[in-house]
Order: sequence, then C-alpha cells, then structure tokens
Amino acid sequence: MFGQKKLVLLSAVLTLILTDCGTNPVTHKSEIQFVSESAEINIGKQNYLPARQAQGGDYIIDPDLTAYVQSVGDKLAAVSDRKLPYEFIVLNDSVPNAWAMPGGKIALNRGLLYQLNSEAELAAVLGHEIVHAAARHGAKSIERGVFLQGAMLAVGLATHDSNYANLIVGGSQLSMGLITTKYSREAESEADLYGMEYMKRAGYDPSAAVTLQETFVRLSKEQKSEFLTKLFASHPPSAERVSANKATLSRLGAGGEVGKDIFIKKLAHLKATQPAYKAYDDGVNALAKKDTVGALTLVNHAIKLEPHEARFQELLGDISLTQNRSKEALAYYKKAIQMQPEYFKPHVQVGITLFNIGHKLEAESYLIKANSLLPTAPAHLYLGELAEARGDLSSALQHYQIAASSNSEIGKLSIQRFLVLDLPLNPQKYLQARIDSDHSGNLYAVVQNPTSIDLSIVQLRVIQLDAKTGQVVGQSQSLFVQGLGAQQQANTVVGVRVINQSELFNYRVLIEKAQLTH
Repeated sequence: MFGQKKLVLLSAVLTLILTDCGTNPVTHKSEIQFVSESAEINIGKQNYLPARQAQGGDYIIDPDLTAYVQSVGDKLAAVSDRKLPYEFIVLNDSVPNAWAMPGGKIALNRGLLYQLNSEAELAAVLGHEIVHAAARHGAKSIERGVFLQGAMLAVGLATHDSNYANLIVGGSQLSMGLITTKYSREAESEADLYGMEYMKRAGYDPSAAVTLQETFVRLSKEQKSEFLTKLFASHPPSAERVSANKATLSRLGAGGEVGKDIFIKKLAHLKATQPAYKAYDDGVNALAKKDTVGALTLVNHAIKLEPHEARFQELLGDISLTQNRSKEALAYYKKAIQMQPEYFKPHVQVGITLFNIGHKLEAESYLIKANSLLPTAPAHLYLGELAEARGDLSSALQHYQIAASSNSEIGKLSIQRFLVLDLPLNPQKYLQARIDSDHSGNLYAVVQNPTSIDLSIVQLRVIQLDAKTGQVVGQSQSLFVQGLGAQQQANTVVGVRVINQSELFNYRVLIEKAQLTH
C-alpha cells in the first residue's frame, strides 16, 4: 500500500514536471518550471529573516553602509532581466560570503566587504547574486529536490555561532537549506556571465569581475583562513572562471565606473573596526578552548575599538556563564538586547539563565521572543519544561517534538522528554505486543518495550476474533506485566489454551495502559 502511494506521488510529480514548462527569464532557454514566481517570492519573504539570524544577524552599527550596498544593488536590479522585490542586507559575520534566496532576497557578509576594493567589485558580487535569483537558480534547486527526494527538501544546517550549530528547528531549517545550497557549474557560469552584463548596463566597469575572481583564486590557493574555505565551498573560484570572465570582458569592453574613492569612504568605519571583530572572533575561539582569561582579554580589547557592538556583550555573557556568574551574565545579555533587540541569541541565553536560577515566569517571555526570531531546540526544550510544569501537556509535547528534530544532544533529551509524557498517554504507539503459545497450547501475551524508558507496569487485554467474520467474540480480563525495562520484553499468561497454532491468528493483544518507573 505504501509503495502504491509513492508511485502515485511520483506519477503526480512527473505529470507536474512534464506539463509545467517555461522560458528562463535570463537565459531565455526552455526549462521545467513548477515553482511559480509568486511561490519564489513567498519563499524568500518567509525565510529571509531566519536565514539572516542564523548568519550572525544584521550589521546595524553603520546603517549608511547597508543603505550604500542597497543603492548599488538597486542600480543592478534596475537593469536585470527580471523584476523582483530585490532586497540587499549586510550581515554581521566575518565569513566572506554572500547568498541569494528565491525571490531576490540577497545578503552580503561584513567579512566579504573586507576583501573588496571598489564599488565595481561590490557590483560584481551583487550582480552575481542577482543573477542567481533572476535566473531561478534557487527555485531550480528546490525543483530538483522535490523531484529526486519525493517532495522533500534536503536541508544542510550551518550557523555563524558554533554554540547553535544544528540547533535550528522547524520551518527555519529550510532557510539554511536555501542558503547552503551549492550551485552547479552551469549556474555559477551563468551568474558570472550575466552579472557582468548587468554591470555594463548599470555603468560599472566589468573588469572588476575579472580582478575579483583573480583575488578569490589567489586567496583560495593561499588558504589564509578557514573562513575563506566556507566562501569557496559555495562559490568555488577557478582559473577557468577567470578565463571565462576575461572572454566576456573582451566582448563587453572595459570601461565604466570603478568607484574606488566612494567605496573607501563608505567602508571607512567598517575597515577601521576590523581589528575589533578579529579580536572578537579570536575571543570566541579562545572560549571554545576554555581559555576564559584569553577570551576576556580579547573581547575587552574589541569593546575598546567598537563599543557599540552587541555581539561583544554576548561574549562577555558567555564567559560569565562558564564561570558560574549567572547574574553577571544576565546583565551582559540584557545589555546586548538593548543594543540590538532583534537578534535571537541573547534572548535564548537570558531565558535559559533565568530558568536555571529559578525565575521561570520571566524566562518564558525571552524564550518566546527568541523563537519568533529564530526557532531553536534549546528555546523549545525550555518552553516545553515550563508548559509541563504548569500542567499544559499538549503545549509541552509540541515544544518537545519540535526540539527533537535537532540533531544534537538537546534533540536527544527532547525525544526523551516527549516519550516520558506521551508514552503513558499512548502506549500502543510505542510498545509492541503479540500472542504466542507454549508447547502445551497455553496462550501468553508478549510485550516488547523498544524505547529508552523503563516501565513499572503495562496493562493488557487479549481479545478473541471470529475466524470467519473477524468480529470480537470474547476478551480476557485485564492482564499485567510488571517491570518492563527499556529495550526488554516480557510475557504474561492469558489463561486460554488452543489446540493448534493456526488458532493464534484469532487472538489480538491490546495495550491499554503503561506506567513509568519513577
């Protein structure tokens, strides 16, 4: 039956694929299209915020810089082959990366701006990402995922903060899948080619796309840092791409705006504070190695260079927590929230810290706020515990179930919490039971507990079915199995005897109740 359902689904998807053809708005090639433009725009809108949260949050200290990046992006979007609600944001992440979502939602990391030398090189990056959106590269990745995986999307998770790696849950997992997708060589070539054409149309010197790729090739060979490998994983540079860009340049012709002076002016604050973020990144690494003294020295140096950065206050909070100074940690996290209210991590940290020191009612509002920005397993786990404590088992089960989707220790703990609540309510979902007989024909019920939960007692009932009609013609009294441990099985005598083995098919074991071992 399940196989038939899969065939029906596959047939429906194939029909959809074969009947939804269209023309790519950039390449003008015929292609299969079953993610509509409205769906693309919707996907981008729904996933833009959580993706930004998971990549360090927005860089808000210098709003003029984001406005500048948006203005350059707007020039390129105006001459693109597809009109979408393009949006450009700078993220507070030292990894040199950029990405585009379906529907024109584009992000550029602070770390990539450090590597650029002119407005034209910025235009080369943004033009490349605009093409990914305009040419439906993200939508085509979704379409391939639907076709190859039976309407399921493969999701890869990666966060800026290693403390939250693999802890994103719920619909936001799709956000990370969309921005960690590795495009094909064909898609990267199209983004290079048409991105340079957009540069030329917008008045920029397309030579910058060549020099930018040459820089990336050099950096990839030098392997200056592990950060660079993350950029090159999704946008791999190569001598072939440089050659292709040179060929495109010879066709388009060099010349146009370079914008070196304006670029230097607009990035003055960012470049001046680069040492602060270097100290912060080193501090995060030091804390990961349990070097709290080194981490504290580094983050205090970062704060002297850039006193307005909320991430630095968060690190002070993290350091205080490792030293069991909860009240001090709370003060730092709350200061980070004051400085940047719309970033998830300090809300999670405040909520967990308040919970652990007994201020549970106050903790709940922070955890709810955190989940509104980026749903995470820790926030859902603690919200589940709060709901369970007040007797709201339905809400607790929902929170535990969401947290359990995380491939982490917190996910495993959430599975355990879910089982503890749900198994007594629905023991038939988890326990396995069958009827058997000994050599004399005496029936006994066999119960297996495949879970990790020890049970003190399991209540059963055996029913007898009519061999011809399948209707119930008799039933036993309640039977009890005492002390059924995790991953164990036990049996209890029914009090009925059969003449031959074929009669076993007329009996069924019903699991009625189960109690946990306390």
